[in-house]
Amino acid sequence: MSWNKKKKACVALSTTEAEYIATGSCCAQICWLKQKLSDYGLKVTKVPLFCNNTSAINLNKNPVHHSTTKHIEIRHHFITEQVSNDVCEIKSIEYEKQLADFFTKPLVEDRFNYLRTELDILDILNIA
Repeated sequence: MSWNKKKKACVALSTTEAEYIATGSCCAQICWLKQKLSDYGLKVTKVPLFCNNTSAINLNKNPVHHSTTKHIEIRHHFITEQVSNDVCEIKSIEYEKQLADFFTKPLVEDRFNYLRTELDILDILNIA
């Protein structure tokens, strides 16, 4: 029996995989919205899809199949096809500007107010 003594990057791998799958899901929703908009006569091209995980962005741009990605199911590689067809474009976003945090994480008051302002959400307590 042989034991591998090398440390595994489990946390980084799972974060990359989670972000990669999430961008694929978001891309599927973008495709659906683009189809609905085209039904109304609106043409939309290359929708920006923001991601703050550089490993997931690199995996989307260059889906090299190696030991760290071989376990990701084929259906999740849908996004690379859509990126190559100019349906959406993966862009990096700084952590501080990640607006989704407003809906998914507990925030300190300053960050909460910054993101609320960026999303144009009114403060109902201060409306006169």
